[in-house]
Amino acid sequence: MAMDHATFHEGEQTAQQRWQTAELWDSARKARLLWDHIPEAFQARIEAAPFFFLATSSPDGRCDCSFKGGGPGLIRLLDARRFAFPDFAGNGAFMSLGNILLNPQVGCLFIDFNDGGRLRVNGRASVHEEGPVAALFPEHRRVVLVDIEQVVPNCPQHIPRLQVIA
Repeated sequence: MAMDHATFHEGEQTAQQRWQTAELWDSARKARLLWDHIPEAFQARIEAAPFFFLATSSPDGRCDCSFKGGGPGLIRLLDARRFAFPDFAGNGAFMSLGNILLNPQVGCLFIDFNDGGRLRVNGRASVHEEGPVAALFPEHRRVVLVDIEQVVPNCPQHIPRLQVIA
């Protein structure tokens, strides 16, 4: 079966062919495991996430992955295909935001270390300093809006369960 070029890029298709997994990705599996929005069943979990990991890349391919924390309420879903989060003051390097300004493609990884739940959310980000998106977090100077392109649920099998030590 030929792979859908809109779903997988050439490198992914090559790897799937090389390691004999291409036939696993029929249209039923794609529909079950590759989404273009955050399903309602996951929305409360995302809005309650106290942190996530944000991956960005410069136009020449230099990658950066950063921890984004702030506790529950960090993420505001505008709808099933868009969410926003505030930029917290940090070291002033603006590695993530600098990448977004030049290359809007981002990857967000949400992990719950209590039950192993995780979602990968990929999309296009933009930085807002004023207007309705910025108004979602008035106490912050900048807010990032992510327009979702792909959501991938992952199996919790290899996520370690962390225990809080008092």
